[in-house]
Amino acid sequence: MIIKVFGTGCAKCKSQYEAVKEAVESLNIECDVQKIEDLVQIAEYAIVSTPAIAIDDNVVSQGTTLTKEQVVELISKFNKPKCSCGGCC
Repeated sequence: MIIKVFGTGCAKCKSQYEAVKEAVESLNIECDVQKIEDLVQIAEYAIVSTPAIAIDDNVVSQGTTLTKEQVVELISKFNKPKCSCGGCC
């Protein structure tokens, strides 16, 4: 799983990045957390308001600063276990 936190470096964006890192740690999952401050990359995701979060290239939040608990909920929705049964999970 790759989580990207988009922001220009303001206090809210920094806070969002820290909340994402804390959420990942609390879930104890393997995850690559990236901080994206480049305006061109932000525009490529059609983000109009920061901070924003993308999980596996799906923008799941923008324009609001989520708490660690809210981030945990988002990650849990995308971190479904994969099994070999062919689709029951």
